[in-house]
This record gives sequence, C-alpha cells and structure tokens, in this order.
Amino acid sequence: MSQIEPYLPFLLGGLWITILLTVLGMLLALVVAFTVGLSRMSRRRLLRWPAGAFIEIFRGTSMLVQLFWLFFALPFFGIQFVPFAAAVLALGLNEGAYAAEIVRGAISSLPRGQKEAAVALSMSPYQRMRWVILPQAIPRMIPSFGNVLVDLLKNTSLVSLVTVSDLTFRAQMVRSTTGATTAVFASILVLYFVVSYALGLGRGWLERRINPTRAAAAGGWRRRWATSSGVTR
Repeated sequence: MSQIEPYLPFLLGGLWITILLTVLGMLLALVVAFTVGLSRMSRRRLLRWPAGAFIEIFRGTSMLVQLFWLFFALPFFGIQFVPFAAAVLALGLNEGAYAAEIVRGAISSLPRGQKEAAVALSMSPYQRMRWVILPQAIPRMIPSFGNVLVDLLKNTSLVSLVTVSDLTFRAQMVRSTTGATTAVFASILVLYFVVSYALGLGRGWLERRINPTRAAAAGGWRRRWATSSGVTR
C-alpha cells in the first residue's frame, strides 16, 4: 500500500469524476424513465411503439457497445460527443430504459379503483397523474430506483474505455506506473463499495421519508407497543 500512497489524491480525483458521472447519469435516467415509461402506457401508437422499441433496444444490447457507438460510430454521421458527454448519455439512456419499466410497473400495480375514483371526480388525465397516480406510485419506485443507481455507479467503470478520467482510468494509470496491481485494485474496490453503500443508505432514508405505507406501519407498531406496555399519553 505504501507504493500507492502518493497517488491517493490522484485516485480521489478520479472518484469525484465517477460520482459526478453517477449523479448526471441518474438525472438523465430519471428523465428518460418517466418520459419513456409514461409513453409506453399511452393509448397512442405513435408514442407507445417508439417507447417500446427504445426500451427493447437499450435493454437488449450491451452498454459498452452503446458507449462505443456514441463515441466512435456517430462521428461518421456528423455527430460527435466529447468523452464525458458520451459517457453520461450512454449511462443515462441505458439505465433509463430499465427504469422506464420500473415506472410502468409501479403505475400498473396501483388498484384500478384509484383511477376510476379520479375519473368520477372529473379530473383531467394530467390531474389524475399529478395528484392521484404518481404520489402513490413513486414510493413504490424508490427501492428499484436505488438498485438502478447502484448499477449505474458500477457501470461507470466502463467509461474509462473512451478515455474518461474516472476512478478506473486513473487506477490503470497508477498500476502502470507502480506495478502495484493488487494494492491499486484493492483500493478502488473499497472506494466503489463505500460509495455504493452510501447510496444504499440514502435510498433507505428516502424510502422511509416518502413511503406512507412504512410510516403508517411504524406508527401502528408504536401504538401497539404503547398499548401492550401500558404507556398512555
């Protein structure tokens, strides 16, 4: 480990790039998820079919190949991205395709009576989605979105192949300089795990914060405990 101590600030700089890629990629993935997921549920074929094709293509092909297409192939068609932009697009589009199915599944799992009640109240489609459906569906999406976020973090290691100076890219440079293969990769293994664990903790906190079912369950448990213990207000 002493061999790589002088390079720790250099590796931490790469970790910052990795975290930035994760944040920007997830923001794009959320936009894609709700746009494509809601379009997938539309009654209009012009929205539903392209959304379905997008999901199947990005879920059915390798993210590495998608990254290479964005960075190496698109310039032949007159479209060129800098490495960082190509990395964010590949991460966001790929993970967004998976997240779109999470959005669709969460909305589809809601009781049909919720929509029928909103229709009975003469709500417009926008009002039904904004005030009735999404407030109930989003808490159901949080656990799966957390898994997508962790998966996105791990996939950032692929962007080193298009010369983005992330944690993995810098680790390869340190390994080439020092020859300390075991120490270098053990260090970045720990760094990836720490960030992933922190994301998991954040997901758990957010889930408890906005999930009304868990809050009600926690309140019920406290009331039962107070009753059985003879504790009264």
